[in-house]
Amino acid sequence: MTNPAAEGFSMPAEWAPHARCWMAWPVRAETFPNGLTAARAAYAGVAKAIAQFEPVTMLCPDGALADVSLACGPGVSVLPVPCSDSWLRDNAPSFVVNGKGNVAGVHWGFNAWGRNYDDFQLDTEVGRLILENQGLKRFAAPLVMEGGAFHVDGEGTLLTTEECLLNPNRNPHLSRAEIEAHLAAYLGVREFIWLNKGYEQDETDGHVDEIAAFVKPGVVLTMVTDDTSDPNYPVFQDNIARLKAARDAAGRELEVVTLRTPARQEQNGVRLTLSYTNFYMANGGIVMPLFEDPMDAEAISLFGKLFPDRKIIPVPALDIVRGGGGIHCITQQQPVG
Repeated sequence: MTNPAAEGFSMPAEWAPHARCWMAWPVRAETFPNGLTAARAAYAGVAKAIAQFEPVTMLCPDGALADVSLACGPGVSVLPVPCSDSWLRDNAPSFVVNGKGNVAGVHWGFNAWGRNYDDFQLDTEVGRLILENQGLKRFAAPLVMEGGAFHVDGEGTLLTTEECLLNPNRNPHLSRAEIEAHLAAYLGVREFIWLNKGYEQDETDGHVDEIAAFVKPGVVLTMVTDDTSDPNYPVFQDNIARLKAARDAAGRELEVVTLRTPARQEQNGVRLTLSYTNFYMANGGIVMPLFEDPMDAEAISLFGKLFPDRKIIPVPALDIVRGGGGIHCITQQQPVG
């Protein structure tokens, strides 16, 4: 069976030029304790921010086209595609390019983050429907995987966590080496940087986009805390040690940039995953989260230094985080062909 790497495809970094951004309208009321109205307003805010830089396509139920179009405004197109949930980073295709102007998509297996809920059948088809809409080749990967579980630098390096990818609720029949082999074949990567665990009480079982992200070749932004009593403290310290010991596919030592987490917030006794690494890198812009916390100002300042050639757009994100993710989680970039 052929695969993307065998045909010369690989996944570009998120800073490569985008043709568009994909999102999906919130429809699952159980996901958002503060209600769908607040969640939809937050999603529309993200879509409008990204639309300043690149086209945005919002998936939504057939009967909601007019309402979604009105809520999101110009620059955001709507496409009727049935979805069970709205975290498109995780069940949309991971797009790959071949350097000859061709774009294709990797369609992962999806099981709602280890069966966090059971009615996810519609979400398993979203990747295929997006690729059919765009007329792009589909590579069906023999791997349950979510797009938020990994970051790539576009130069052959993949960053992920053991907590997520080695969790028996995803691919219990596969070893670490077999998972790496599939990722190499379907994303065109050859060097793996494994962090141990993700953010405390992250219902995705440790998605890496909640704790670390490539921001440019050889540079990783990662979350830290100064509070030694925080359960995240030893996890984040271990992550930093692993990043500093790692080498990327080009043989470089990584420059590790740290940013402190906001103060702890909880919802029904569960910690919210408040993370500034959960941002979207648009064409010429950065759409980053705000958490109504004093750390927001420090994060905005650091992002301005990390991305001097991009416009920084801070967007309120608490009503997204209350649903279990962040800005990166609800978006998926399609690269230019």
